[in-house]
Amino acid sequence: MDEHTRDPSVEPPDGNPTGWRADRATTAADGERTGGSASGQWEHATLRRALDHGVRLYNAGEFHDSHDCFEAEWYNYGRGNTESKFLHGMVQVAAGAHKHFDFEDNAGMRSLFETALDYFVGVPNDFYGVDLLDVRMTLMNALEEPSVLAGWMIRLDGESPTARPVDFAYVTALD
Repeated sequence: MDEHTRDPSVEPPDGNPTGWRADRATTAADGERTGGSASGQWEHATLRRALDHGVRLYNAGEFHDSHDCFEAEWYNYGRGNTESKFLHGMVQVAAGAHKHFDFEDNAGMRSLFETALDYFVGVPNDFYGVDLLDVRMTLMNALEEPSVLAGWMIRLDGESPTARPVDFAYVTALD
């Protein structure tokens, strides 16, 4: 795990998605290992935090802000790893929705969604709690019929959460 992607304040998931390490003891802020019922930690907690905010913003129709959450975290991972591919794909998803809904540019949306699908190759369907199988299917369907995006929300831990004030504060702090 990279030290710069740790954040002990990020909450555990519902379930056991790829990225959650139930086999690891939680590390307290002072570096001490804890155990017991608090066992487990995210491989990259800042990735999960960015997803939580970015997914909520996407689901609220704040596609540009969602994009910014994913993009800022993507820069932590360089190239060629699953985290980078996944986040780059999520950047493309948010950008494609922005093109479709805010500019009525379906050609631009299709191009971005095709790129997202390429980035998602080899990424597990439950990566960090995102229902990536549903994301993939929705993107593929939107390539043929963009109207499938109307009302569609990204699922995280089996739910479709929407934005809260803390999500807007998070993206504002990225500037």
